[in-house]
Amino acid sequence: MTAALAARHDAGVLRRFATELFSASGMDPDKAEIVAAVLVEADMLGHDTHGLALATRYLTEIDNGAMTLTGEPEVISDRGACLTWNGRRLPGPWLVVKAMEIAFARLEQHGIVSVAIGNGHHIGCLAAYAQRAAARGKVLTIHSCAPGVATVAPFGGLRAALSPAPFAIGFPTQADPVMIDISASITTNNMALRLSQEGRRYPNPWLMDAEGEPTDDPTVLQRGGTVLPAGGVDHGQKGYGWGLTAEALSQGLSGQGRADGPKGMVNAVFLQLIDPEAFAGLDAFTRQTSAIADKCHASPPRPGMGPVRLPGEGGLRRQEAAERGGVPLRDGILDALQPWVRRHGVAIPPALN
Repeated sequence: MTAALAARHDAGVLRRFATELFSASGMDPDKAEIVAAVLVEADMLGHDTHGLALATRYLTEIDNGAMTLTGEPEVISDRGACLTWNGRRLPGPWLVVKAMEIAFARLEQHGIVSVAIGNGHHIGCLAAYAQRAAARGKVLTIHSCAPGVATVAPFGGLRAALSPAPFAIGFPTQADPVMIDISASITTNNMALRLSQEGRRYPNPWLMDAEGEPTDDPTVLQRGGTVLPAGGVDHGQKGYGWGLTAEALSQGLSGQGRADGPKGMVNAVFLQLIDPEAFAGLDAFTRQTSAIADKCHASPPRPGMGPVRLPGEGGLRRQEAAERGGVPLRDGILDALQPWVRRHGVAIPPALN
């Protein structure tokens, strides 16, 4: 599913460009800065369906009045270790980062802090948040879903009922952090949209047509098809159960979701920060996680495979390369932003090569 990459761009320049573009569209400057940082970080980590490729959709949402650009979330409940918000369709990356900062500040007292956010806008790449927590010696878990859409069929069913329901966990080791960012479906809506636009197909039958036949054609989603849950037609009960869990935690605990009939790029989120110091201590935690990581690295690779990696390891190497040599962007990403660039008089960032 690879495609040619365009020229590389300086990460700082890209962040300033995106910040300026969102600010010029009416977003509070502090929110614009965080949204830009999360999108660029996604590109640096290699999650490029959730990087600056999303900026066009976010700006379209702004034009349509579907994203709230100023103000604060509504506090529904606050018990110290448990916080619930109505996100008011505010920018998702800003909501998540704000929730994490509040949780970080409360960890010394509570040890575990949980935040449920309903009715927020799209939150972007979950790995970017996992890295932020692990860098501070904390454990982060996030369950998210998109109650405004349904593209994933329940296991054994034909009609879509769930969203891809991404899940992330980040935790430190004595070396690189582990950053798991996966979904309860085999693929994502954004990847299916990209492949459809590029006239390409999946490498394997990861979707199902309206008659229940597995297919590699992403355009079936436009004709009553569905995305298969993780595990596919053989073991999809696993992804199905996971998707139900993610939707229940994020929508149920926030009290906002499918029951309310939302539309569009709305997200429900349940995040939890854990301080290892509240348990056996950070040193004890990383001693154990490092031993686990070492065992995985020491496993001989299967024939034809490279060395065993930990989740997020490849992303960290890509991020380091992007810091040194620039962020690679797919062809067309910056071109798609031209209507807003012209409208707001923002300069397209120059390529490094």
